Amino acid sequence: MEYEFLRDVTGVVKVRMSMDHEAVGHWFNEEVKENLALLDEVEAAAQALKGSERQWQRVGHEYTLWMDDEEIIIRANQLSFDDDGLEEGMSYYDEESLSFCGVEDFFAVVKAYRLFLQGK
Repeated sequence: MEYEFLRDVTGVVKVRMSMDHEAVGHWFNEEVKENLALLDEVEAAAQALKGSERQWQRVGHEYTLWMDDEEIIIRANQLSFDDDGLEEGMSYYDEESLSFCGVEDFFAVVKAYRLFLQGK
């Protein structure tokens, strides 16, 4: 999972993710917005899930983060298309709205994000 942190013209940190993980970047950009308390909450939930079969989710304004002991799923809240009206062989492009990644990979990005913020 490749990622890049940058600042826009107003100084706000933006996260860009590699293909198949765009929703992770959108989650940081739309939900986290430099809110380290939210990252603390997600990390605490991950610790609580270790070694269990339980699941946890955090519903945000635009994206929902779902997690178990092994996997993170980030999904756009508006991702609910009815594809009955599509022609055969056609489908909606939703790569930017849904991402799956391992817990370790996700928290490597969280750690790098925190370090980037500290380097202001």
